[in-house]
Amino acid sequence: MQFVALAALLLLGWILKRYWASRRRQKALDAIAREHGCLDPPLLENQRPLGVDRLEQIFRASAESRLMELFQFHFRQTGYTLKQVFLLTPAYGTVDPANLEAILSTKFEDWSFGPRRDITFPMFGDGIFTQEGEAWKRSRVMLRPQLAHRQYEDLKVFDEPMDDLLSSLPQSGGVVDLQPLFFRFTLDVTTAFLFGESIRSLTSSPGSPEHDFAAAFDLAQSYIIQRFRLLDLYWLIGGREFREACRQVTAFADKVIDQNLKGFSPEDEETETGRYVFLRTVAKSFPDRVALRGQIVNILAAGRDTTACLLSWTFFMLVRHPEVMEKVRAEISAVGDAESLTRDDLRNLKYLQNVLKEVLRLYPSVPVNTRTAAETTVLPTGGGPDRKSPVLIPAGSAVAYSVYTLHRRPDLYGLDAELFRPERWDEDLPLFKDRVSQNYGYLPFSGGPRICLGMDFALTEAAYAIVRIFQRYPNITLPEGEKVDVVGVEKQTVTLVLQITDGCNVKLG
Repeated sequence: MQFVALAALLLLGWILKRYWASRRRQKALDAIAREHGCLDPPLLENQRPLGVDRLEQIFRASAESRLMELFQFHFRQTGYTLKQVFLLTPAYGTVDPANLEAILSTKFEDWSFGPRRDITFPMFGDGIFTQEGEAWKRSRVMLRPQLAHRQYEDLKVFDEPMDDLLSSLPQSGGVVDLQPLFFRFTLDVTTAFLFGESIRSLTSSPGSPEHDFAAAFDLAQSYIIQRFRLLDLYWLIGGREFREACRQVTAFADKVIDQNLKGFSPEDEETETGRYVFLRTVAKSFPDRVALRGQIVNILAAGRDTTACLLSWTFFMLVRHPEVMEKVRAEISAVGDAESLTRDDLRNLKYLQNVLKEVLRLYPSVPVNTRTAAETTVLPTGGGPDRKSPVLIPAGSAVAYSVYTLHRRPDLYGLDAELFRPERWDEDLPLFKDRVSQNYGYLPFSGGPRICLGMDFALTEAAYAIVRIFQRYPNITLPEGEKVDVVGVEKQTVTLVLQITDGCNVKLG
């Protein structure tokens, strides 16, 4: 009995200690809130205890391929900044450019990735997209010059993968799903750029290491996105299948590294081309195999997935908007043949560039992202009855921002923000009225210090592929029987990127 009484006393003491610590913390937070005039943003109400209905909504929407539609609905319910509580833990969401500027730029040091590294580590290891602090700064300094446009100005790095892609398409025309082909094409381009030669997955047969790698990559990513949705409870998602997929990804990366660094020493003179030196430069900075592999897997993921999605959504929209298709075709018909094309030629295709901007607006490759407050901080707007007061974000709190919803705000893009209309980019959009919204109201490549280093490469690659396909096929149309849904209602699959659930089916003539 004495032992039971002592245990009960200790438990009571622990509970009281936690209670008073919580009271002191809340008192300190209240003082900070009063100092800055902070008020809570609108609350996304839970219908069931502990907010389990919120998790059910997310998984149901994901299964029905309408997750982005759900997130957009939440912001329409509350406003552009919101608060929600799940399992007694408060979390926040925002699509306000002023808040995004604070998170991504002006208060950059106040924010971290939270559990991102732990969530993604089995697949990604340590690389530029999971690193923070000094490790990230070092990676960025090392990679920036390797992604400068002088490395691909003449477009030669794209030639072999592009020829393989065209050879994979029906030569006499027919219906084809472009999406899986674009994922293999962008993988080939990325490996050609990183290693000086493509792995040529487009010409490899089913069951080959290249095919197995792509399948393992997709499977591992599907697990990781589920882990992201649970944040601190990410460890509930995993298992043998996930571990095996991650093992296949890392084994493939090791194989590619071995093939391309065979006989190489960090002391060797750089006598190869700039594209081949890319891997060797990384190897000199990261001689440890695990660190090198982490960087390569990070870059492969970014180089493959995002541009493949951009190309897929572009053709998906073009065949559903023939008037836009004809304008693109007319502009491309004025350029020279493929052999003489340069990066500058592609950048001068103004209407095509507008099409790419509009696709990235409606279907940003990375449609949602999160940050965690490394210390208690303040967002400039979104709180109070008028939703204009500052909002206090306690240390450790997660803030999600939906680029997908941000890009569909009618007050930034006009009342027709839900429509696909490339011409809007030549107009005086509300987006351009204010410095903050101009810089942080359009974020297909993020913003601030972590803005994507590969932005120009991706846009050049996408424009080149579109031009070459248009030059090969004088007639590209929507196949008979394909749906033409309202923009935003089509089925979307979210892994780490935004894919078309039913593929990108087109008829090539």
